[in-house]
Amino acid sequence: MTALYVRGGQKLEGKIDPSANKNAVLPVLCATLLSEAPIMLRNVPDITDVQRIHAFFTDLGSTIEWDHDAKTFAIDHSTIPSSAKAKLPQAMRASIMMIPGLLARLGEARLEHEVKGCTLGAREIDPHVQVFKAFGAEVSYEGKDIVFRKSGKGEGTRMWLEYASVTTTENFIISALASSGTSQIVNAACEPHVQEMCTFLEQMGATIRGKGTSMVSVDGCDEFKPVDYTFVEDFHEIATFLALAAVTGGDISVRNTQPEDFMLIDRTFEKFGAHVEHKDGWSRLNAPEELVVQQNFTSHITTKVEAAPWPYIPADLLPIFIALGVKAKGQTMFWNKVYEGGLTWHTELSLFGAHTLLCDPHRLITFGGDKLRPATVTSPYIIRVAIAMLMVASSIEGESTILDADPIRRAHPNFTDNIDSLGVDVKWVD
Repeated sequence: MTALYVRGGQKLEGKIDPSANKNAVLPVLCATLLSEAPIMLRNVPDITDVQRIHAFFTDLGSTIEWDHDAKTFAIDHSTIPSSAKAKLPQAMRASIMMIPGLLARLGEARLEHEVKGCTLGAREIDPHVQVFKAFGAEVSYEGKDIVFRKSGKGEGTRMWLEYASVTTTENFIISALASSGTSQIVNAACEPHVQEMCTFLEQMGATIRGKGTSMVSVDGCDEFKPVDYTFVEDFHEIATFLALAAVTGGDISVRNTQPEDFMLIDRTFEKFGAHVEHKDGWSRLNAPEELVVQQNFTSHITTKVEAAPWPYIPADLLPIFIALGVKAKGQTMFWNKVYEGGLTWHTELSLFGAHTLLCDPHRLITFGGDKLRPATVTSPYIIRVAIAMLMVASSIEGESTILDADPIRRAHPNFTDNIDSLGVDVKWVD
């Protein structure tokens, strides 16, 4: 059991240079399997899933040079032998995005039936199976494995997703590049990390139309170019550090070269009386003396924060705003329209003295502004829930303990060092 000890009660102040977005880095790494050309990736975070992919690529026969200090990741897949066999790592959700590249390269991939990820509820793979079959793959069970096989290139296809799934969209785009002709996906996910993967693929030589919209067309590509690509800052991490400023009454600036993605996030901070300023490549939140839930013009309607696929507030950011709801004076309804298991952790907040009410699996009301106390709480295996608990603990004078906090390491390699530099006394205990 990995725990975080937190001594809170200080106003956090300082500047932070955030890491890259895990949800951009992992699909890009998976997509590199399409290419024989050398690839250099920069600003690659040293996180658990990248370590797993590094081990998998090495076992497969790729030539990898990972400079952890320089955050560079050099890849040459041309050394993979044609006889290589691919049993994908079961411990990470991103495994499923390696399948298009492996089918194009080796004609076969194996995946254990239960693919792991955050404990957010049901994570079916049927939409992915539909994508692979649409591009000509055969999918079957062999014991505990799901086996994907494909011979030759598939034909371009058109698919209309039932749900704007990020990983399904990414798998469709990668599969389309490995196929002949033009393919189109309708109801595509358009999150910033999906757009970043497309930007990387375009630099490799891909032709992608409609990036950032719900309708994307992709031309098959026979040859890819060498790439030297630098990942941008993680908008999740930027928003998280801004929220830490708000919840502790502090003043934090975070490097942010894409403030255009923050219009709705900024407006959500405003619902708690906190203002974000973007200037000269930095985003700053100088917290008010007290967080207060802002009253709606339609006064009988409770202030809401609704999380759904982009361009809504991302479900991954909902926990950090719940932490603000616990601190802010007033009532807020939080609505997770994506995961039915995304709010069950609210009972842990009561150990801090917070007052919450779970209306149903998707909706939670916070009654904020109560005096909170230090506590020992247990995080589920959800990255930003562990961070939300750390946020609440950071805002309370005294020592708190967050048990099972290890999910933070899946996305943020330097997170505790960064918040320590801002004024929180925090340490890992393994």
